[in-house]
Amino acid sequence: MYASLYVLKAFGVTLRRFVESYVDDLKWFLKGGFGKRYTPDALAVRQSPKGRGIFTVQYPAERLPLPERFRGFPFLVYDDETGKPLCTACGTCARVCPPQCIWIVRASHPETGKPLREPAEFHIDISICMNCGFCAEFCPFDAIKMGQEIEIATFERDGTLLWNQEKLLRPLSYHAQIHPTDYAQEQAKRKPKKKKA
Repeated sequence: MYASLYVLKAFGVTLRRFVESYVDDLKWFLKGGFGKRYTPDALAVRQSPKGRGIFTVQYPAERLPLPERFRGFPFLVYDDETGKPLCTACGTCARVCPPQCIWIVRASHPETGKPLREPAEFHIDISICMNCGFCAEFCPFDAIKMGQEIEIATFERDGTLLWNQEKLLRPLSYHAQIHPTDYAQEQAKRKPKKKKA
């Protein structure tokens, strides 16, 4: 007896959600078409605890915005003004990388042979990378950050998933665009502190 009541109650919840999905879709359609369902304003409402209706996203035609703290694959940062990478080839990122997927070759002066504070080669094997973010967290120069690339599937492993320095380089403005909160905190730390008189 009690089991059948619970089955009916569960069926009622399913039926209510089914009807609410059409009502919610109709509401967004009247506000400007079905494309309005996945705008940032609509997603804030639809994905809140009070959201109603169906939550299926028709990927890849429709995509949810990635959160700011999302960790994709690492990228190297270069200065927008000078065009020089912030990396000094210290090798900290390669040492802390759990799967050891980062390889760095330090550049040397062409005449004297002395090592320079810049990489001649920088490679990351994306097929091994586990997106842990240790490289970005431990980098003392903020030269490596976690990006938001997630669609890197390919039929060939050799060459396409071994990213070199040219493929990894992104401007500092790109980091500021995808991680505005972290960028603001980093800039606040870099500002010189005022000396007390």
